[in-house]
Amino acid sequence: MTLSVGTEIETAPQRPTRRIPFWAWPLGLAALLVVLSIIRMITGQSDISSSGTLGAALAWAMPLALAGLGGLWSERAGVINIGLEGMMILGTWGAAFGAIHGGPWMGVLGAVLCGAIGGLVHALATVTFGVDHIVSGVALNIVALGVASYLAARFFGELKGGSDVQSPPLPSLPRVGIPGLSEPLGSVEDKGWFFVSELAAMLRAATTNLSLLTVIALLLLVVTWWLLWRTPFGLRVRSCGESPVAAETLGINVYLYKYIAVTASGGLAGLGGGFLAMVASNAYREDQTGGRGYIGLAAMIFGNWRPGGVLMGSGLFGYMDALQLRGGGSALHAMLLFIGILLLAIGVWQIVRRQAHVQGTIAIVVGIAVVVLWLISDSIPGEVTRFAPHLTTLLVLAFASQRLRMPAANGKVYRRGEGH
Repeated sequence: MTLSVGTEIETAPQRPTRRIPFWAWPLGLAALLVVLSIIRMITGQSDISSSGTLGAALAWAMPLALAGLGGLWSERAGVINIGLEGMMILGTWGAAFGAIHGGPWMGVLGAVLCGAIGGLVHALATVTFGVDHIVSGVALNIVALGVASYLAARFFGELKGGSDVQSPPLPSLPRVGIPGLSEPLGSVEDKGWFFVSELAAMLRAATTNLSLLTVIALLLLVVTWWLLWRTPFGLRVRSCGESPVAAETLGINVYLYKYIAVTASGGLAGLGGGFLAMVASNAYREDQTGGRGYIGLAAMIFGNWRPGGVLMGSGLFGYMDALQLRGGGSALHAMLLFIGILLLAIGVWQIVRRQAHVQGTIAIVVGIAVVVLWLISDSIPGEVTRFAPHLTTLLVLAFASQRLRMPAANGKVYRRGEGH
């Protein structure tokens, strides 16, 4: 039985969700810049809001955003994708192989194809054979690491400039920017004016020397939102993650849509791996992903399975990555004040608005402890500095977990015919 799109919309069960209005995004960004400006003036650490740090944060956020976007496609269709890390690893090798033999755009295609193969394997295991989603994803991560290591030794070991653990230097992708803006914005940034300099730094980072792959990644976030929330195709994909039995009774081929979504998930994660090989670096290196597939998954969860939230989460984690690389312990020490203020605000909001007294009290206590730590210390040890992005991931997920709602059928094994 096949029903019209209008019938699907009327019949499919809908759960009320609290959406962030459009005007709240620029307002929230302005508030963030105000806080960063205050912290810069208190601590004297200009690196926390410089255009260099913000540009590096954008670059480091993109692989996480692409991995998180891949996870969103898969989990909106009801398939948990722990295998994002493995798909990113396959993408790093595919990008290097394609770029060496066909140029930079062939490298982009190679990254997407290799990641999509990983997604197809995960779909075959989980959708067709009913393997537990977590087991399949973990197995894929382990196997992908071994496969990439073997392929690197096989194809890069004999090349000039390559070895068993890395490829020769790769050709670069084009970079774009808006001419004539960098110098005026840089001049305003150097003035150190409250808020205005932070705004100039942000605009300079977003309009100067951007890799074209960064622009493509940002467009993919918009395209994903449009496809999944504004088209009949997206409605069918999301129905497979909410209630595959109901979707089947409406004539939807649940297996087909799950396969499409999980394969697309692998392609996006593979593109994230290609970004690491071709933009963040200029070569494939063994273990290049460094757990970013898992952080991308955390960004997706933090973002409540929505593209805008994925961008916010990946931006936060990318910013911490950039800060620890550029500013080291002193810059991250200044961020302790920011984290303390943020936790205090979260605690007050949970108590006043959500009546979550236990969680709010814990957030306030932890926030006070972080502020005290900032007052009594001068820097952060190197060991903690390297762990900062992962620590941020844990803290954010711990205090954001109360507002999350994953798709209702996510992770559940589905068999065709269950609705009859």
